[in-house]
Amino acid sequence: MCALACTCLASTSATAADRPNFVFILVDDMGWSDLGVYGSDLHETPRIDAFAATALRFTNAYAASPVCSPTRASILTGKHPAKLHMTVWREAAKQPPLTRSLIPPTTLDSLPHAEVTLAEVLREAGYTTAHVGKWHLGTAEYYPQTQGFDYNVGGTLWGAPQSFFYPYSGTEPFNGFRYVPHLGGGREGEYLTDRLTTEAIRILRAERDKPFFLHLSYHTVHTPIEGKPELVERYSERIREGAKHRNAHLAAMVHSLDENVGRVLDTVEELGVADRTVVILTSDNGGFVNRYDGLKVTDNTPLRSGKGSLYEGGIRVPAVVRWPGVTPAGAVSDAPISTIDYYRTILGIAGVEGNRNYNRGVDGISLVPVLRDPTADPGRAALFFHYPHYYQTTTPVSAVREGDLKLLRYYEDSRVELYDLANDLGERVNVASSKPGAAAALLNRLEAWLDRVDAQLPTKPIAVP
Repeated sequence: MCALACTCLASTSATAADRPNFVFILVDDMGWSDLGVYGSDLHETPRIDAFAATALRFTNAYAASPVCSPTRASILTGKHPAKLHMTVWREAAKQPPLTRSLIPPTTLDSLPHAEVTLAEVLREAGYTTAHVGKWHLGTAEYYPQTQGFDYNVGGTLWGAPQSFFYPYSGTEPFNGFRYVPHLGGGREGEYLTDRLTTEAIRILRAERDKPFFLHLSYHTVHTPIEGKPELVERYSERIREGAKHRNAHLAAMVHSLDENVGRVLDTVEELGVADRTVVILTSDNGGFVNRYDGLKVTDNTPLRSGKGSLYEGGIRVPAVVRWPGVTPAGAVSDAPISTIDYYRTILGIAGVEGNRNYNRGVDGISLVPVLRDPTADPGRAALFFHYPHYYQTTTPVSAVREGDLKLLRYYEDSRVELYDLANDLGERVNVASSKPGAAAALLNRLEAWLDRVDAQLPTKPIAVP
């Protein structure tokens, strides 16, 4: 917020009333192949699939981080998590494990007010700004209403609800009481994904006469993996032998997500603003491939691994963008994009320049040329990733993708892995030894980038004599 004081908005021919609306739908832990249009063999997503048929779908879209909070920060600021020093989820930021081979860095647990968020710039330009759902970007003094949002419904410091059923509160499985605020007056059996959509629709109806930026951040499909019982039963009967997706509870959650995305799209149509409303749907990281209640949650095949990992399954995500009158209906782009790109892209679509000094430090690029022409080269040389932490799927690691080559550098043993994604999407064959020149060049590029953004690195424990 502090930096917003020096914001200088560019003069444009469009008035605030003429500017497009934005509905940014962020799903939690949705894997690259969790939607029907992306190849799920169990989950039914007819509304999202139909939406994609009217929009531009990306096949090489990445989350800036393999876990939630850092990616969420990247969307709002346009900066890489490594530069923000926000590289792990909030609860783990200041309490790294001390019993592993390396000690992860102590990182920021709250998005600094010195950063200029999308919401701040758009509100200054005359937008109504609303956050609904998961926040997970800091303690109370850093909540959405301090970061440029006029509305905050449900945004809090926690990364997951105690339950997806009303009243969404309790202590299990967490150490302490959790709840989702501003959702009182519910009834037994009310489902969180439904309720968040209802609150978002209420805001859309109230603010229909002004340009709006709705940041609709669903908790689904994060743990606890809880679907509506009737949907769980329905999908339990549809699981096939040999299918990659075999969790009926997750399928039920995806089903409810699909229904609610449809409700939002229907409301935009009903309000008569669909022709000037940009809709973006994506995920904050790859699908969770570990177990919950004894069942593997999802499978990101053909991608390797999942949430927490810098293999493709941990960072490649669905991304669908509809800019009415601009994005070709049903088009597909294989341009590599990242969540750090939405900042410049949304401001570019809105015709808002924002804070010039701040923009010099933004890492993302504008995707406007690709939205206009899916075959266009976005002008990106490389994508970088940095996760100096532990997770069930990884040890501390950094990565870079340039063209079809992707290099991972692990910190425990200095191991380097190189993959040719064009011929090995599943990252099964490490070609570092057969392409030593390419591996060395990418490693040098990665290390130069880490130095340039002042990335925090894991350290070795101090030996006690």
